Amino acid sequence: MEKGIDLEVLTGKPNYPQGIIFPRYRAWGCQRERYQGITINRIPLLARGNSGWRLALNYISFILSGLLFAPWMLRRKKFDVIFIYAPSPILQAIPAIFIGWLKGCSVVLWVQDLWPESLSATGQVENRWILKLVELMVRFIYRHTDLILIQSKAFEIPIRGLASETPIRYQANSVDAVFSAPLKSAIPVPVIDGIGEGFSIMFAGNIGKAQGVGIIVDVSLLLKEYCDIHFVVLGEGSDREWMLNQAQQKGLKNLHLPGSFPVESMPGFMAKASALLVTLVDKEIFAATVPNKVQAYLAAGRPILASLNGEGARLVKQAGAGLTSPAEDAEALADIILQLYRLPPDEHRKMGDSGRRFYQKHFDHDFLIDQLIGHLQLVSVSGEGIR
Repeated sequence: MEKGIDLEVLTGKPNYPQGIIFPRYRAWGCQRERYQGITINRIPLLARGNSGWRLALNYISFILSGLLFAPWMLRRKKFDVIFIYAPSPILQAIPAIFIGWLKGCSVVLWVQDLWPESLSATGQVENRWILKLVELMVRFIYRHTDLILIQSKAFEIPIRGLASETPIRYQANSVDAVFSAPLKSAIPVPVIDGIGEGFSIMFAGNIGKAQGVGIIVDVSLLLKEYCDIHFVVLGEGSDREWMLNQAQQKGLKNLHLPGSFPVESMPGFMAKASALLVTLVDKEIFAATVPNKVQAYLAAGRPILASLNGEGARLVKQAGAGLTSPAEDAEALADIILQLYRLPPDEHRKMGDSGRRFYQKHFDHDFLIDQLIGHLQLVSVSGEGIR
């Protein structure tokens, strides 16, 4: 395999973001497939659906399925290290820890979201007893892995409080190489309303509670009289339907929600946009988070408008890649949009070039992959197994 690493994947059945199992897959039963030379083991999973209860059952079903079926699917196979990429829910680490114990190998956890903080911050769970139970489970996970990697330096203090002596190392996120590749390698993109018209501001990614997308509706209304300023929101998520309804009710002709597109088409869309927008809700936990789209935007070489606090905003400022405003402050966001709107094209180009250089220095895909492999090899060589 590339870089001399043999890789095998354990996961569930694809059902995100629509919440239904994809065609040619079935919820029940184990499936095995090959993708670009990699074996992918898929265990039974209840689709996430469109409600909080279905989402909770989706999480639980993966844990139970992983404990019951994963050992059978991976029987007679040996591994040097088990690596867990851990966006929400971090509870997916439980089956991996069990398999690590069975196989006698090390377990590495790459934390993308802070739990249980993310549950309470998004309003998914408010019951303090449930949150306490989740905290105990997270404490168990942290203390039964051999190495914790964090995508934001601000994660270290809250994780250290639960992880005891487990080593913690910073491992930044990168993005698919398609974002930093020459534009000529990107696939052609369809013509959609808003992109390439006047001053177009593009948001790409999940349209959900954590992103605080209500601010996009608010700022679209505030800048409604600027006929050549357009907001284009690409993606799917729990709040997309709400945004569509708001745009219709408020008569927002400057707000466009065309849906989702293949990741390979994103660089083409970004190149046509005047600026790229990233938003998060105003919660302490999200001030510690660096949204993945920040790296994608830096790589794309376009000016960034960042309506967020903390680490993400700090990176945009440090890179000289755009302008920032406090999270969920629509008037402040409108101010920096108009500030960028009034700058000459040369200034836009300088911001984009500065962001791309910053990406190449700090978030280059190949560099970070080599760094990650180094972490895995170090833990594997130690041969300590899980705690």
